[in-house]
Amino acid sequence: MDRRLFLHATGAAAAVAAFPSLVFAQAGGKPIRLGGGGGIGVDLVAKAPPDGLTIGMAAVAMHAINPWLFKKLPYDAIKDFAPITQMVRIPNVLVMNAETAKRLNITDLKSFLAYAKANPAKLSYASGGNGSGGHLAGEVFKSKAGIYAVHIPYNGGAPSQLAMLSGTVDYTLDNLATSGANIRAGKVIPLAVTTPQRSPLLPNVPAIAETYPGFEIDTWWGLIAPAATPKDVVARLNKAFVGALESAEIKTKFAGMMAEPVPTTPEQFADLIKREYTRYEGVVKASGAKVD
Repeated sequence: MDRRLFLHATGAAAAVAAFPSLVFAQAGGKPIRLGGGGGIGVDLVAKAPPDGLTIGMAAVAMHAINPWLFKKLPYDAIKDFAPITQMVRIPNVLVMNAETAKRLNITDLKSFLAYAKANPAKLSYASGGNGSGGHLAGEVFKSKAGIYAVHIPYNGGAPSQLAMLSGTVDYTLDNLATSGANIRAGKVIPLAVTTPQRSPLLPNVPAIAETYPGFEIDTWWGLIAPAATPKDVVARLNKAFVGALESAEIKTKFAGMMAEPVPTTPEQFADLIKREYTRYEGVVKASGAKVD
């Protein structure tokens, strides 16, 4: 039998993909990494036979954001998949170049907002591209805070971090896995997280929601199969991956990435996808982001 697992090829998603790759390979499967921001693999899963031999990675981008960014997608984010389990959740974090922050006397979210309001358009922020989670977070944050900063999109989270480190831009609102190493190295300072509450990964960093209630944007990934995959097959896959997610080894590896394992039932993951799909319609519209 030819078991196939379609995965993201780049960015934080590629690091997250190491987990299902390991579990799938142990079962004799073949992990296949694809580009296209994950959309190519998702489409292949949607069109694969529902026999449990082909699974892929779901993500907030492909299942909640892109349906509202693109006029037409080759798959239906809700109807074409059988959710297996959520894998991880990673907060986005507002981080600023440490040297820039020192020069502008910015030490926390309050002083950041004070500077931004007193100096409209003086600050710029990078994202991993138009319509990315970092872009949406940045635009919604600007709207909530009543500030204006220039958005500069890059082709991925890593280039946007490099732009901030070089001083080309001032800050980012990307996921914590992308900025974690630079936070630990002291090259950037974390000012706030975008989850509803503080993250256990950065307990001393406030949530933006503490200042602007209701603000919530984070990054998540999970596993999916084709829509008509039998429930007993989905249940077996769920058992295998949830068991691995609950292992001490996997928890340690994800902690090193500043990611939080979130094993769920198939039904719980399906509910998350539906809620996020509905919620991001308003987020995307409020951001003004457009791709085509």
